[in-house]
Amino acid sequence: MVASGAGVPGRRVAEVLNQVGMLEAAGLRLGRLSLGMAQRVGIAQALLGDPRILILDEPTNGLDPHSIHWLRTLLRGFADEGRAVLVSSHQLAEMGHLADRLVVLGKGRIVAETSIADLSGISQGRIGVQSPLLDRLKSLVEQHGGALRATSAGAAEITGISRSQVGDLAAEHHVPLHWLDERQVSLEEFYLSVADQEFQRR
Repeated sequence: MVASGAGVPGRRVAEVLNQVGMLEAAGLRLGRLSLGMAQRVGIAQALLGDPRILILDEPTNGLDPHSIHWLRTLLRGFADEGRAVLVSSHQLAEMGHLADRLVVLGKGRIVAETSIADLSGISQGRIGVQSPLLDRLKSLVEQHGGALRATSAGAAEITGISRSQVGDLAAEHHVPLHWLDERQVSLEEFYLSVADQEFQRR
């Protein structure tokens, strides 16, 4: 029905059903399909016209982990062909795996836009560290303009200086480090910070 309405040849139906792994279910009524199967059929409908731009709303809804991986591969292949994929979703963790660029909408307008690559380069300015000589490390960090706050036995959080500076100081002064990590901003944290800023403006 959708193919006919779009003026797409009937043979294209089997092609897109096969593309989304639903060819064997072609004879089933829509009411008998699971939510995940219905999502695949919806994606097949969107692919009927072999579009240059694909727009999907919550495409992972109802999909199991295997199907989500399949969808991610499908959409990445679509984009790698030079086509555009626009996905609207509240599944922020999944979008972090899928998207190249992020656009945050609020009240019908764009309130933030960035690339995943740029987002990955943003740290929270908090460095996690474990060392048996935290007191010695604390002194070194403070001498170089940073601050160290113990979070548990042998572990601490450092702010004010970079991870590489912490590593260099520890190596230079023979302070053993059992763990050193710089916390990156998650997509959820980025979204919430933008949303909070937008709320405060209003």
